[in-house]
Amino acid sequence: MLVLVVLMGILVISFFRAQVVRGSSWALQSDSNRLRVLPVPPPRGTVFDRYGEIIADNVPSYSVSLFPAPSDSIRATLERLSPFLELDPQRVEALVEEAASNRRHPLLVTDNADYDAIAQVEERRAEFPGVFLEMRPRRRYLAGPAVGHALGYVGEVSAAELESPLFEAYEQGMIVGKEGLERQYESLLQGTQGVRYVEVDAVGRVVGSFEGQAAASAIPGEELYLNLDLALMEYIHQIFPDSMRGAVVALNAEDGGVLALYSAPTFDPNDFVGGISRSLWEELNRDLSRPLYNRAAVGRYPPASTWKLATAAIGLELDLVEPDGIMPTACYGSYTFQGVTRRCWRPEGHGHLDLAGAVAHSCNVWFYQLGLRIGLERLVAEGSRLGFGEACGVDLPREMPGRFPDSLDWWQRVFDYRPFENEVMTLSIGQGPNDQTPLKMAQFYLALARDGSAPRPQLIRSPDHDPETDWRLDLGERSLEALREGLRQVTSPGGTAHLSSLEHWDFIGKTGTAQRAQQDGPDAWFVGMAGPWGGDPEIVLAVLVEEVAPGEGGSSVAAPVAAKAADFHLRRKYGMPLDTIQTLGEHLRAGVPAPWARWE
Repeated sequence: MLVLVVLMGILVISFFRAQVVRGSSWALQSDSNRLRVLPVPPPRGTVFDRYGEIIADNVPSYSVSLFPAPSDSIRATLERLSPFLELDPQRVEALVEEAASNRRHPLLVTDNADYDAIAQVEERRAEFPGVFLEMRPRRRYLAGPAVGHALGYVGEVSAAELESPLFEAYEQGMIVGKEGLERQYESLLQGTQGVRYVEVDAVGRVVGSFEGQAAASAIPGEELYLNLDLALMEYIHQIFPDSMRGAVVALNAEDGGVLALYSAPTFDPNDFVGGISRSLWEELNRDLSRPLYNRAAVGRYPPASTWKLATAAIGLELDLVEPDGIMPTACYGSYTFQGVTRRCWRPEGHGHLDLAGAVAHSCNVWFYQLGLRIGLERLVAEGSRLGFGEACGVDLPREMPGRFPDSLDWWQRVFDYRPFENEVMTLSIGQGPNDQTPLKMAQFYLALARDGSAPRPQLIRSPDHDPETDWRLDLGERSLEALREGLRQVTSPGGTAHLSSLEHWDFIGKTGTAQRAQQDGPDAWFVGMAGPWGGDPEIVLAVLVEEVAPGEGGSSVAAPVAAKAADFHLRRKYGMPLDTIQTLGEHLRAGVPAPWARWE
């Protein structure tokens, strides 16, 4: 009896200890064996344009994930899923490698499965142990290719990114911004993951509902309100010369907000959602036209005659020329200095011109003489001081700074020789060691359109603006008006871009045609501004078209794009009906009368 009492006591104590004292621990271990914790991805923040139109949002989508398991089990499950999810052998191998590299987190097979595929997998649940299906938000870009380079695209966070401080709180399988605004404002757009539990059996198969039980809801990312004009970007995408490469930048003259940032050729960011196929990725990277290359903010090109305004501004700043100043030597088609002869684009020359006339006719000889009057050392110092060797500071990743000498030693460092003074002639007309992005040239002309200052271009709308950070030209109103008058004459009768003049708006600017080594044709430029007649400019545009046909240039290719974009934006702004025939050239080609046109 004593032995029985002792044994029963031991059993009672053991039962009490197991069921009462350690009951919660065993319950937790039991739950951990039958429950799997899954992250719930948050919807990325919605992106709006300046008028409240949605640029990027989220739509419901279905995802397929696998719980961690040995590689052979993962491979077998993926091969059984292949017919339903259309997984090619390369994709299967890539997923197996990804699963082997991280066994702690579920493997995301796809986050863009269609409903029919999900239904077929659901019907065969017993055949797919370790498979988890869920509905999750999927990124959608409503304008597609029109916003590709401005918005960028999203994708699964990579192993290299997980090692960087920027993604230290992220986990494998999360969707992050890879380029453009999606990358720039990743911390705002991402949101906070939620948590969900699903119940599994002894072999890891989901039992009960695939949806499981939500333990913590996901918190959506912040909404972004941009300066971009979505309709304008779609219109630019429509009118940009077909099959040509180039870029268009449009800035709001009031605050420097980026109205449009377009690069051609472009890509559809929707193709990256859910994981871009390897064949499409290779096709985009093999394409010689480089559709993933953001020519607006990363591409650098000789600014050609559009930079003559910078030479003129420096000359005015240094009091080396007056707005009505005439150079000592008239233009007869060429100019010689230190035994080197440089020609004007017009063989017969332009004769005597003042500043506005030199800008209007783009006279090289006039600017050769102004460049020599300034001097190579001072032109380099002033151009560098104005920031032509720096980036604009736009809120986009990987913006490239301009390429411009910072001193005379630059030639020694780069080319291993000391420059001759005659090199100032080439530099003064926007050629030589001077390469700028279309965004940078737009910012420079923004200063000309305003009071000589230019805010930092921004895609996101922000009430904070520090005037101390503005880019400044130390020019008085008389000098600025002289430069604007030169730009006005470009689109006036006799000007190089007269056929791009508009009926309702004062459209002014400068054309340029730049030669680059090892290319078939020149690059066509137009940088200018537009606004109501008698009022201040309200939009600034820079248009670049690469390698145009021989005989074409900024006046025939780039200027019409800028004019039509300005007309479209201003008509919408003032509630005017849109027209398919906008420029003077279009009126003449269509045989439509243009009584508003100026001919003298």
